[in-house]
Amino acid sequence: MGETQDKFALIGAGPMGLAAAKLLAEQGIAFQGFELNSGVGGLWDIEAPRSTMYDTAHLISSARMTEFTDFPMRSGVPEYPSHHEMKRYFQEFSNHFDLAKHYHFSAEVTRCTPLGAAGAGWEVTWHDADGEHVEVFAGVLIANGTLSTPNKPTFKGSFDGELIHSADYRNPRQFADKRVLVVGAGNSGCDIAVDAIHHARSTDLSMRRGYYFVPKYIFGKPADTMGGAVKLPMALKRIVDGAILKWFVGDPQKYGFPKPNYRLYESHPIVNSLVLYHAGHGDIAIRPDIERLDGKTVHFKDGSAADYDMILTATGYKLDYPFIDAEHLNWQGDAPHLYLNCMHPERDDLFVLGMVEASGLGWQGRHEQAEMVVRYITGLRDGSAEAQSLKETKAQGFDRATGGMDYIELPRMAYYVDKATYRKAVTGWVRRLGGSAQ
Repeated sequence: MGETQDKFALIGAGPMGLAAAKLLAEQGIAFQGFELNSGVGGLWDIEAPRSTMYDTAHLISSARMTEFTDFPMRSGVPEYPSHHEMKRYFQEFSNHFDLAKHYHFSAEVTRCTPLGAAGAGWEVTWHDADGEHVEVFAGVLIANGTLSTPNKPTFKGSFDGELIHSADYRNPRQFADKRVLVVGAGNSGCDIAVDAIHHARSTDLSMRRGYYFVPKYIFGKPADTMGGAVKLPMALKRIVDGAILKWFVGDPQKYGFPKPNYRLYESHPIVNSLVLYHAGHGDIAIRPDIERLDGKTVHFKDGSAADYDMILTATGYKLDYPFIDAEHLNWQGDAPHLYLNCMHPERDDLFVLGMVEASGLGWQGRHEQAEMVVRYITGLRDGSAEAQSLKETKAQGFDRATGGMDYIELPRMAYYVDKATYRKAVTGWVRRLGGSAQ
């Protein structure tokens, strides 16, 4: 135990864990990494034990708006890379910064228990092929991701066909010659519905609410690169971007999609042009929310009904930290309530990295979060006045960095932030703590 009690335990070798590992090493903070998979990449490695990736998955943001600033993706990488390209990117990132040496791979953390008040250390239990191990660490950095535990809905009645969650979907051949109903029209739901039409006998898409659709390309360029240097107030940005969507997307309601009952940017938009294309061609039928199931018949809330062989629920994921008691994470509602989504208000030996979503945040925005945390740890050890100021700030109470946005009340939106507001706060602290954030 003496060998680890001055180290931090870092859980996860996905993109967020790798960013933290790089920064910890740069700042000279001792740590030990743990990763369930045999290598790096997190869910982007489709072969990983708990990956929820599927064969046709690609980034919904463009490569240049997603990559780490200090490690651009290789030239020649497609504008919207596949999961294969992303796995390769994170492997190259790890190799470049020599991060694998800091990790125990094929090692699962099963328990993290504080030994007392903050600063007394954490007992971490983990196991690998050699059995169970228990070690004491100075603190814990959790970076195990947000998209591994399915949020599975319940329905009235019973279904005699095949009922799966998108987490169990890997290949479009699973739809071969089946009447398919995809439930949930988020980005994954729309992608999977488009996959299904090429293999299924029929494909329907059940939607509880309306969405705003964003094309992947505008004027031949990735849509997320078109923002430019001018930063508009949200009220004006909604008018401008809403007009652009009307020009390039048109009116999804004419294809049967429900109209959103919230304003643009109050939920994550759908970055998919093909689902509208196929709905316009009659390849996908849009259905309302499900009322009940009866054998292979699905009854919808508008009184209609149809028969299916498979129901795939693309209903997202829920935050899950099974190796630590919820009481230690300051849970409030559907997510831990942490300063800037990562810092416990009272403890300085427990951090959650990557529990943040925002349109356009990219990996660089998450890298900035990790840098703030790592520089804070360094500052506390060095007796920095700025670190003490951050310590006092997070202990005084805080709101999520929504920038005044009224996000819809869904579990997946419980840790959503406004990109500009969030990055301004995080990079401000990074600079104060001695970093060089832009």
